[in-house]
Amino acid sequence: MRSAIIKEGPERAANRSLLKATGVTDAEMKRPFIAVVNSWNDIVPGHIHLNKLAEAVKAGIRNAGGVPFEFHTIAVCDGIAMGHEGMKYSLPSREVIEDTIELMVKAHQFDGMVLIPSCDKIVPGHLMAAGRLNIPAIVVTGGPMLPGYVDDKYTDLISVFEGVGSYSAGKISEAELKRLENLSCAGAGSCAGMFTANTMACMTEALGMSLPGCATAHAIDAKKSRIAKESGERIVELVKKNITPRQIVTRDSFENAIMVDMAVGGSTNTTLHLPAIAHEFGLELPLEAFDELSRKTPHLISLRPSGPNFMLHFDRAGGVEAVMQRLASKLHLDQLTVNGKTIGENLNEFEIVNPKLNKEIIATLENPVHAEGGIAVLKGSLAPDGSVVKQAAVDPKMRVHTGPARVYDCEEDAMKSILAGDIKPGDVVVVRYEGPKGGPGMREMLAATAAIGGMGLLESVALVTDGRFSGGTRGPCIGHVSREASEGGPIGLVKDGDLIEINIPERALNLKVSEEELEKRRADFAPPKKEVTGYLARYQRAVHSANTGGIVD
Repeated sequence: MRSAIIKEGPERAANRSLLKATGVTDAEMKRPFIAVVNSWNDIVPGHIHLNKLAEAVKAGIRNAGGVPFEFHTIAVCDGIAMGHEGMKYSLPSREVIEDTIELMVKAHQFDGMVLIPSCDKIVPGHLMAAGRLNIPAIVVTGGPMLPGYVDDKYTDLISVFEGVGSYSAGKISEAELKRLENLSCAGAGSCAGMFTANTMACMTEALGMSLPGCATAHAIDAKKSRIAKESGERIVELVKKNITPRQIVTRDSFENAIMVDMAVGGSTNTTLHLPAIAHEFGLELPLEAFDELSRKTPHLISLRPSGPNFMLHFDRAGGVEAVMQRLASKLHLDQLTVNGKTIGENLNEFEIVNPKLNKEIIATLENPVHAEGGIAVLKGSLAPDGSVVKQAAVDPKMRVHTGPARVYDCEEDAMKSILAGDIKPGDVVVVRYEGPKGGPGMREMLAATAAIGGMGLLESVALVTDGRFSGGTRGPCIGHVSREASEGGPIGLVKDGDLIEINIPERALNLKVSEEELEKRRADFAPPKKEVTGYLARYQRAVHSANTGGIVD
């Protein structure tokens, strides 16, 4: 056991004395020491219940003969941080989470760890730590929030963000907006659609790092507590057999995850997080892999924001395993998972509880929702190193579009213009200097995209940015434009009125300006200087481009 170094031999009497100060007995000194890594806090809805899940995990560890020790990591709520300076800190928190886990686990020489994250950057941060540390590990994602119910229909956080746009356009009253505000977020859990948090939970299960059914088991469901307890029991077995994350997660595992991502219409943020996770597992996952697999993998389920269904419907239809069952002919079924069985073995044991709903909610390969997967990677003169769009959420009318640029150097300026009614049908809104370095922090643009949606412009207006979008974004919103403006990318050269060509079927994003004119603009180009201090200054110096996953060295 790795923990022997802190608890065995006469020379470790002082170490044992400190452990005994926490209540550890002599009998427990002989058992595996398991870290319970919890992102619980009081401000993030996706995390407010994780203290209860941790108790279930610890009970499972004790059941199996291990000794649990709980510690906490930070967690940023993207929704609360959205639309202001706070969003600059969301993506950078991913590496801080990873680093804090490394510091605690290495300092105390744990034998294994159960990771309990929820929400957008927290799940990736925990997975990155699993890859870096490579000690036995299992992940218990916190689970989705129940949808709200307003005016006789299900709602979620995106309903509220889009309600702001609808209110600004005079389409709903202040009282209607208040109802959305009061009733759309129903309580504990990550927001109720296939946004980034729930996408990453699905990726965790598809990678084999959480038990079957974990991703879609809802935060308040007793099933989630049972999975947590079983995960606590399972980690002790993983420690005894010394089965580590790098034995479970391989390049083929990432291909499985990307195919699931394409089938469920997941968040574009996976193109940031999966490459960063792969990097910590010692693997390379280029942006092009997403597009290659998207062309081969159909979109099978219409979940919010791409369609009408919520995570609740997905869970009742069978969750991730039901989608993997549809995709079985394409998947690498020999990949190991944390329950000790392969993907194929788990699928052979999988039982569809609600066959009618399963058929209604999850399409087949022969008759998919869309022939291609949810994400497309666009390249061209505006994005020489790539950009990303959730094509499953784009109206067919906007899959090919050319329009004049309306250029803004920050999200706040774009938002003011949108809410003031300055954006007209046909426009392409360009928001730049919001990339990993330029932001710094690569803010999500949910407030802007939701306002456009609420004003009824998603069938006629596109948004292009070197920043990124929430998993709740829908419409022709193209992010991660690389190279970013602050590094001299072509998006920094765009002027109001320039024509921008978007062609999703052809995977093209082009600035329709002559090379001669662009050369003149490059000669005069100088990115604006921003005063950056504290952690963001360190992050800005170390972060890489979005097309690499925004990794930090």
